Amino acid sequence: MHLPKGIYQHYKGPRYQLLEVARHSETEEWFVVYRALYGDYGVWVRPLAMFDETIEKDGVKVKRFAYVGPADADSERPQQ
Repeated sequence: MHLPKGIYQHYKGPRYQLLEVARHSETEEWFVVYRALYGDYGVWVRPLAMFDETIEKDGVKVKRFAYVGPADADSERPQQ
C-alpha cells in the first residue's frame, strides 16, 4: 500500500509530516514513520492500516489522518 509523503492533519487537529512508509523486518507489516509539526517535533511510528483508517467522530466518518498536501521544506522543518 502507498501513501503520499507530505503533510497530514489528525482528526483531533494537529498536523504531522509523513516521512516514510516502512516494512517490519519480522512480520512484514507496513508502518508509517511520521513527525509531529508542533512541540518537540517527535518522530512516531504507527501501523499503516491504522494511520489510513476511517474513524467516527461526532457521528461523522472521517480519516484518522487526512492528507493536506506536499511538505514545504522551509515551513515544516523542525527548529534547531
